Amino acid sequence: MTQRDVISDLTADAEAFEGLVTGVAETGWQRPTPAPGWTVAHQVAHLAFIFRLAGTAASDAELFGAMAAKAAANFEGAVEAALADYLGDPPEVLLSRWRAERDTAIKALAAVPADQVVPWLVRPLPPAVLASAGMMELFAHGQDIADGLGVTREYTDRLWWIALFVTLTWDFGYQSRGLTPPDTQFRYELTAPSGATWEFGPADAEQKITGPAVDFCLLATRRRHRDDLALSATGPDADAWLDVAQCYRGPAGEGRRPGQFKA
Repeated sequence: MTQRDVISDLTADAEAFEGLVTGVAETGWQRPTPAPGWTVAHQVAHLAFIFRLAGTAASDAELFGAMAAKAAANFEGAVEAALADYLGDPPEVLLSRWRAERDTAIKALAAVPADQVVPWLVRPLPPAVLASAGMMELFAHGQDIADGLGVTREYTDRLWWIALFVTLTWDFGYQSRGLTPPDTQFRYELTAPSGATWEFGPADAEQKITGPAVDFCLLATRRRHRDDLALSATGPDADAWLDVAQCYRGPAGEGRRPGQFKA
């Protein structure tokens, strides 16, 4: 495949995300999204907070350490407190704050040498992987907003970074459910939005997952149910993975119901 630049792709994804809410009336910001209890405004506020964390991690490790230590005692409480800080703003102010957090984070990540690591909530990550995590957040919460507003998104081959991130975090779904991951490696063969083929994992792996890259990302971010996606598995462990796939830490949540969205 064509060599991709993660910072350029993150920047483009962030701009595409902003396009989902630019021009939306104030009432639209209060529309519910598929995430229980979350409106469009909640989704933007969450991303502003996540990008604030990423920007701090990449630019001020000591300050990030203090923030992470405070959040470790009650991470859900920290997230709720951060949301409350942003949700008090009218839409135009919240959007402006999101832009500022986004720009600061992208600039800070771009400044980190590729062979260094950035402190993060679980373990230090290379800047490209943390940028990919940011793209995953944009994809997931952008999907919630699109579903809440009833608009159709355009998917691009920038999804490569999210697909890669999913393969790196393949065991998160087991961890969130207190399960032991299987002692095996999967092969992933995915069809990009452009029609290209993306391959991850050992070529000789006996167990394999195939299908559209968009569906792969929707599944692992738990924005669509397995039954509504065109993904196939070869092997019992790979098939079971499709039921627990999750590329973010923490509780799995309710996920989405079969048939919840129009095809």
